[in-house]
Amino acid sequence: MTPVFTAAEASRIVEAFDPRADDLARKSRDLTLGLLHHTDSPFSRHQFEPGHITCTALVFHPWQPRVLLMHHHRLHRWLLPGGHVEKADAGPAYTAAREAHEETTVRIDPRFDAQLAGIDVHGIPPKRDEPFHLHHDLIWSFRAEADRIEQTDEAPEVIWATEWDWDRLQVAQSIRNAILRAQHRRR
Repeated sequence: MTPVFTAAEASRIVEAFDPRADDLARKSRDLTLGLLHHTDSPFSRHQFEPGHITCTALVFHPWQPRVLLMHHHRLHRWLLPGGHVEKADAGPAYTAAREAHEETTVRIDPRFDAQLAGIDVHGIPPKRDEPFHLHHDLIWSFRAEADRIEQTDEAPEVIWATEWDWDRLQVAQSIRNAILRAQHRRR
């Protein structure tokens, strides 16, 4: 599978990302650049060593200090919506927005530019014919056009969460860091 955008374009985006003092994002940035520079199919969901690029949507509520979270049907954790790159995707931000809409029906506000808010490399447990592998996740921030969201098969629970919900939902540190980074940039 070869998407419309190239590994070189993705490399430029990742190289421009400034993780600041976030060591998790810095390490993930370096690993993702290695993937983009040294593998033949970094966007293929069938490249398991050393993994592949995925894209995630950090969607801010249109008027409240909340972000969209979904309870993942297979991983049984609260995560941001996101997933694999498809051949027709115009770019990694497009992938993230498409996945967010497919998983939660959220509508992204086109008046706000997407920004790369984080990079997170994390392990995915084995399933069926897929071995354990890594997702090199590019986390894109957006603003929702409206607050309407729905449950789907992939996201049996969806909520607009505040910072006060993060501990209860056990939101991963990489997601928390991306949210805080995106909030700072949007001010």
